[in-house]
Amino acid sequence: MARIPQPSLLIWNQIDAASDLNRLRLVFDAIPDEPLMQTLEQERGNGRDEYPIRATWNSMLAGVVYQHPSVSSLRRELRRNAELRQECGFDPWLGEAAVPTDSAFSNFLEAVLRHENEIRAMFHLLVDELGANLGDLGKFLAIDGKALPSFGKPHKNADGEKDSDGQPESANSSATADVAEKQVDHRGEHDADWGVKSYRGKHADGTAWEKVVRWFGFELHLLVDANHELPVNYQVTKASAAESPLLLTIVGETEKLHPEVIRNCQELSADKGYDSEKNNKDLYDGYDIHPIIDKRSDWKDKTDVTRPLFPERADTVVYDVRGNILCVCPVTGEQRAMACWGFEKERMTLKYRCPAAVYGLECKGMHLCPGAQTSYGKVARIPIDRDRRMFTPVPRDSAAWERGYDRRTAVERVNSRIDRVLGFEQHTIRGLKKMEARVGIALVVLLSMALGRIQAGQREQMRSLLAPVARAA
Repeated sequence: MARIPQPSLLIWNQIDAASDLNRLRLVFDAIPDEPLMQTLEQERGNGRDEYPIRATWNSMLAGVVYQHPSVSSLRRELRRNAELRQECGFDPWLGEAAVPTDSAFSNFLEAVLRHENEIRAMFHLLVDELGANLGDLGKFLAIDGKALPSFGKPHKNADGEKDSDGQPESANSSATADVAEKQVDHRGEHDADWGVKSYRGKHADGTAWEKVVRWFGFELHLLVDANHELPVNYQVTKASAAESPLLLTIVGETEKLHPEVIRNCQELSADKGYDSEKNNKDLYDGYDIHPIIDKRSDWKDKTDVTRPLFPERADTVVYDVRGNILCVCPVTGEQRAMACWGFEKERMTLKYRCPAAVYGLECKGMHLCPGAQTSYGKVARIPIDRDRRMFTPVPRDSAAWERGYDRRTAVERVNSRIDRVLGFEQHTIRGLKKMEARVGIALVVLLSMALGRIQAGQREQMRSLLAPVARAA
């Protein structure tokens, strides 16, 4: 917390322990904001100090913790709530007059947002502190991208022919309008662009569905500890930035900043947006991390239901586009899923066994199947280097892979908190630098609350920013 000596005009230290101010105190006690405070105070120098920097900063944190959607809402609460004013550090002698004006808050926010590096440094200090308190931080990681629509409107480009979504303007525009379009619109959004995400699946009745989400703005790429549901790294880009190339960039940066997190990591899960041979290969070969990354259905020949696993020789083992390994009965043609027998690290191979031998099934063609005459049954070994996208150290058709992929939903829950609790469902942010800084502040508050709860003996509540009553509701 930005520490401030408290005058003793009023005695608030007897506040009920269950007071909602306790949540704010948890953040104040945990947040490593002293370097930022010193930087802002040096910048102000001998200027007017009508609204102290530390008190104003603390009130901004209170606005995040108590989910105020705007500065006006926060100011109303500060004017009403003397306890909150004093907790933030405003002079109690001044009463409501101590609350900064709208313009003072705006100017202060502009000053804070110029220090995105200091905000990011706070985030990484908190990750280190959490790692010291949670010995297994990073054991299971997950990554995903989240749409961050911009508050600004798409701007017109310099030639006035197309706007930023690529749609041509009206042919009936007047000459005066053309001149106006060439002028810079400071209210428009000049850093953002358009992003598109497609989601596909099947209904319970087997029919396919598809949902396409299109937004103008930015994208937050969040690396999260899937067990504790805490972010360990992040990056904000334009909405059009491809997700897949960023995975190794973020993992590599995390290794430099938090080597213990990457050393702890056993698995990293992601959706098919991060599917690539390089991601799978480098995660395992470079970091000893098992990739749990969904695979795109990219077989161009739609008639290919299965393909032979070893086309160079006569065999009965095939696989499908999802990576399931199947055995074909040489007599009946019936396909059965082979029994996954794990990953042989020394050989860099996946091992599968005959389903008839493992499960005691009847197979009329067993006598014709090479290697199936023994009680152990036929064995198929698949080098993962045959196709690193298809074959991964954790077999795609195993229960372990399903469990690992289910852990990816931790990112979705963190994203939900960012939207609903930290205020990004409705915001007034435009510009990439401001978005980076505001995201950083929100994540710093989230981690500070988690660390504060751990230090206060409330580890079971470290994921929650809400008061008990709000959580129950």
